[in-house]
Amino acid sequence: MAELSLRRTRLSTATRELTRQIRLSSGQFIQPLFVVQGISEREAIPSLKDTWRDTSLSLLKQIDKDMNEGIKKFLLFGVPAKKNETEFDHQFIVDRICDIKNEFGKDIWLAVDVCLCSNTTHGHCGILNETGDTILNGPSVSALSSAAELYASAGADCVAPSDMMDGRIAAIRDALNLSQNEKTLIMSYSAKFDSGFYGPFRIAADSTPDNEILLNGRSSYQIDPGRPNDALLSAMRDADEGADILMVKPGMPYLDILKTLSSKIPLPWAIYQTSGESAGIELTSKYNLGNRQRLYVETWTSMLRAGANMIISYAARSAPKWLNH
Repeated sequence: MAELSLRRTRLSTATRELTRQIRLSSGQFIQPLFVVQGISEREAIPSLKDTWRDTSLSLLKQIDKDMNEGIKKFLLFGVPAKKNETEFDHQFIVDRICDIKNEFGKDIWLAVDVCLCSNTTHGHCGILNETGDTILNGPSVSALSSAAELYASAGADCVAPSDMMDGRIAAIRDALNLSQNEKTLIMSYSAKFDSGFYGPFRIAADSTPDNEILLNGRSSYQIDPGRPNDALLSAMRDADEGADILMVKPGMPYLDILKTLSSKIPLPWAIYQTSGESAGIELTSKYNLGNRQRLYVETWTSMLRAGANMIISYAARSAPKWLNH
């Protein structure tokens, strides 16, 4: 009979804890939040457990609950009631940032998504040309950098451009420096892929692209899943232009991308476990085909193995409880 060798370090909980190379901590998690103008009560988001489209009041209550349970880092998405094509009013989200920082002060770390998809009539991430078949890069970058400056001036600790326009990191960094917001971090969605895993998010953010216009889908500005070199070039550009944190999105389908990029670019790396990924776990759990806690923790562990320093997940608010047990 063969003697125990590799199995000796697997035999007890204590030894498994001592020999573990990848260790999850609740401090590594960022919880997405959605605040929606014009709704009278919070709304559930299909397929995402314990995630809501919040009112201005319920948002503060949810943050307070999350912070009491150990989550203190958030990524805020604002959904204005009024949509437009070229001129955008960001006052609703600016007011929410002020409310949050006035209520929680330095106890909270608040990142704010910077994009136009929830603001536009067509649901795309930038300003369209007259024929509606392409996004105008220059005007879009100008609008994005203006929004980022407003969010930073309102108190956001971090701005997170998710649009994938060319040159927006440099423009945002310049705008932040000129407005004396040079301390504000930029977390760039530097490797954001044209993915099918965004469905529940687009409902939450009211950002589904209009199929009636010529520009159908986001393939002209998000990265093709078959072009890993494009992801590297985008991340290198954003690092050179002044991003402080880089991101890969989606998560699990692109762990190979994260592994490659994090080994080549020595900046902090975030990974976004998308709404579609979370929905898959929730449905698996709902039909008793897997344990919800175990599935999330296992996927999070794989993300750290691939090089992530931080994880954006809709289940982040459960991380302190799960990881402490």
